[in-house]
Amino acid sequence: MRRFFIIFLVILAVLFGVSKLGPVDNAVVLPWTALVAKVSAAIARFFDPTVIAYGKILKSAHTGFSVSIESGCNGVEAAIVLVAAMLAFPSSWKLKLWGILLGFIAVQAVNLLRVVTLFFVGEWSLKVFEFAHLYMWQALIMLDVLVVWLLWMRVVAKRGPRPAPAPAPAPA
Repeated sequence: MRRFFIIFLVILAVLFGVSKLGPVDNAVVLPWTALVAKVSAAIARFFDPTVIAYGKILKSAHTGFSVSIESGCNGVEAAIVLVAAMLAFPSSWKLKLWGILLGFIAVQAVNLLRVVTLFFVGEWSLKVFEFAHLYMWQALIMLDVLVVWLLWMRVVAKRGPRPAPAPAPAPA
């Protein structure tokens, strides 16, 4: 357990550090955030056809309400926590890669739901938006990471190495 926790913290620190580097931020994080805004706008248009996205901004052309998807709201940090946990846990590389791929998709799907619901909640009430943004969805996105990781660990436990059978007792 101690080994997992130390490896997890080291990987977490490295991945967070790398994600904050200027070139990585410009080449990966900012384009990803713009994509999150674009996909969120496409989803939101099912309910309000006037929703547009430009850069990291999601805006209703009808009401003028907009939100800016910032670091911490783009799903990158949640994915980093999940990736660090999967890399730190002892399992095959094949299981790690499958877990990271499927887990990333699951985390991003919940994050899109988060962005779209927060957008509509913000149009309705800024006070409720603040609560939902700062408390409710922060907890739910981390709960999503935990559930995905626990489900992945269940798969790893089923496919992992089996303990050797106990030796038969010697005849007396």
